[in-house]
Amino acid sequence: MNRPESKATEFTERALANTDSVTPVTTAETDTSRPQNPWSSRLAGANDRQLRKLALLGFANGCLSIGLMSVIALATGEAFIFPSLGPTAFLFFFSPLAAAASPRNTLMGHGIAVAMGWLSLAVFGLTDAGTAIGSDVELSRVFAAALSLGGTSGLMILARAPHPPAGATTLIISLGALTELWQMAILMLAVVLLTVQAFAINRLLGVDYPLWRSREDRQPRTDQP
Repeated sequence: MNRPESKATEFTERALANTDSVTPVTTAETDTSRPQNPWSSRLAGANDRQLRKLALLGFANGCLSIGLMSVIALATGEAFIFPSLGPTAFLFFFSPLAAAASPRNTLMGHGIAVAMGWLSLAVFGLTDAGTAIGSDVELSRVFAAALSLGGTSGLMILARAPHPPAGATTLIISLGALTELWQMAILMLAVVLLTVQAFAINRLLGVDYPLWRSREDRQPRTDQP
């Protein structure tokens, strides 16, 4: 009468014995597909000495990258320095393996921003209106700024190429700081040169900075229900 019960007990004991020999798998072991950003990942647990080293590295990279752009601007007489290059440079050297810092996202993001900035000027007849910075802002300028930033955000998401500093680029244009197409071409050239610098400097520091798309973006996507 107790035979089925004894078999069930024996099966349970064997199952428990097997679980004792299984090595637990940690989150770190299962998350090897996600790239670890070498500088930002060290910040959370850094002591004061390590924090100073990271700050010094960030200072050096920022000075070097924008300093080289300033030299190019001085040599050519063209404005190769734009406010939106600052946050782009910070992304390049603080979280170089993030998708937002990849060459693909950087170039596509700023390209979308330039296109939407110019389109907003054209839609509201502001291509020859000059800059709104330091002057009275008209309603048409408000709409142009809103259209440029909203359009840039939406298109970057649709293109799966988010790059937050591009939000500053489109506002630079829609607010009238840049209105000529040749100025926008120089802006994009500056972005390309900064991206090339980021690739060279990161690789010299031993960081596996991507040629185009980040490893995170190369992971196969699964459709969500």
